[in-house]
Amino acid sequence: MTSAVAARAADTPRTAHGNGRKALLAATVGGVVESFDWAIYAVLAPYFAAAMFPGDDPVTKLLAAYVGFAVGFVVRPFGSYVVGRIADTRGRRFALTLSMAVISGASVLIAALPTAALLGAAAPVLLIVLRLVQGLSMGGENPSAAAYVTETAPRHLRFLYSSISYSGVVIGNILSFGVLTLLLVAFGEDGVRGGGWRIGFLVAAALGLLALWIRRGVEESTEFAEAGATGPTAAERRALYRANLRNMAAVFLISVGATVGYYYGTTYLPQYAQQLGVVSGTESAASMLGPLVLLVAAMVVVGRLADRLGALRTLRIGLSVLALATVPLMLALAHGALPMWLVTVVYLALIAAPIGLTNVLFAQLFPVAVRVVAMGVPYTIAIGLFGGTFPLLAQAMAKAGHLTLVPWWAAGAAAVSLAGTLLIRPLKSAER
Repeated sequence: MTSAVAARAADTPRTAHGNGRKALLAATVGGVVESFDWAIYAVLAPYFAAAMFPGDDPVTKLLAAYVGFAVGFVVRPFGSYVVGRIADTRGRRFALTLSMAVISGASVLIAALPTAALLGAAAPVLLIVLRLVQGLSMGGENPSAAAYVTETAPRHLRFLYSSISYSGVVIGNILSFGVLTLLLVAFGEDGVRGGGWRIGFLVAAALGLLALWIRRGVEESTEFAEAGATGPTAAERRALYRANLRNMAAVFLISVGATVGYYYGTTYLPQYAQQLGVVSGTESAASMLGPLVLLVAAMVVVGRLADRLGALRTLRIGLSVLALATVPLMLALAHGALPMWLVTVVYLALIAAPIGLTNVLFAQLFPVAVRVVAMGVPYTIAIGLFGGTFPLLAQAMAKAGHLTLVPWWAAGAAAVSLAGTLLIRPLKSAER
């Protein structure tokens, strides 16, 4: 780390961050942008696929567009390592600013891309490249933000801050559906297909610029600055990775249940209910907005409880209830014993602990010098393997006539995560 950053850290009192509120805002708004950029591509794909991909078959074009969504999951672990190494050597603030600048810049370029009618095969190639770039940056975004919140939040509010910062991901999802709705109202389906979809990516870029402006106004975390002034050598860094393999395995396993639960509850549940025949497509989609808002509130409540009761205890209780309640809850939905809106509210409340607490919990398991990479790589691998593939796997089960096995898969993933908590070895103060 440069002497200039170390000097600033020496002059910065531990209370200079306004008890972490500016850092919390910087991390949360980044989660909003990351989630919005990720989701807006998926919800707009049916509208831009025909223009951006050559060929005559609309189904093939849409599938090709979804490839651009999938590749982002593939490269996220690589991005977690690349951006994470920057965060662990150059600083959290620098990495967060860099990742947001890249994400926003790529959104602007996607909005300005010429269509396949003008560029031919080059149009989809450029689109996929830009999504790869975004995926790389997004891979390091959440782990860097988690480390930053961990190092700047007041100790007695760390998990409240963890939940608030991750709520940005949920808010980004809500905003993406809101923007799509506004575009359809303003332009109609034909207008959105005719170029209105570009506005969605411009909104993403504008949100990114706002996040970039906020992040440029915050300070580096004092904890990183002090540790980074005498950072480890390459050999010492590799030794730290080896020494923390057990906790890295725990991060991976805990992330399995958290990511499956999140994608089941926020992405696939409406389609699941529709395939059960208990609601129509319109009803299932409309039933999501209120529960997603309540999910944010539930995350805040769980974060406050974790600060009082202990994060690991609260997480284990949350995962236990999630593993035990998922199948009965979905059986009640299938047999008409509970309405769709109530099942959605309850299930999203159950995933509040796994997705709200793990940000800071994971970061606390590793020394400052390797924190972002050590937590980020196993976390993003789990998301890529189990989160990005969950809708596809669930749909394959449904097609094979085994739709009722989907809740068992989600419950099993929660049980795996619960077992993963047993691997956790708390980080000693001397190792930080």
